[in-house]
Amino acid sequence: MRKADLVAAISEKTGVPKVDVLVTLETFFKEVKNSLADGENVYIRGFGSFIIKKRAKKIGRHIKKNVAIEIPEHYIPAFKPAKVFVEQVKENVDALPGEEDNDND
Repeated sequence: MRKADLVAAISEKTGVPKVDVLVTLETFFKEVKNSLADGENVYIRGFGSFIIKKRAKKIGRHIKKNVAIEIPEHYIPAFKPAKVFVEQVKENVDALPGEEDNDND
């Protein structure tokens, strides 16, 4: 599902014009990004949390030059789904399209 599909679905279910739904979604995304950029996590009960994860310093490799490089400690945004969300997905999704049981018996 793309953003346009999401906007259309919300508009259809709520009766709110697509333009208003789009503005609301864009504002939500902007606020989540701004909060994370300010070092503040966003918690949405029953859905999940947008959090900041700390990546430790590590040694990587520059493939073209075959040289070890140090990747400094840094922070990345992440999403952690709520337990209710995870359980709902587990119960309702059997297998993703294109994935078949590959038993070679």
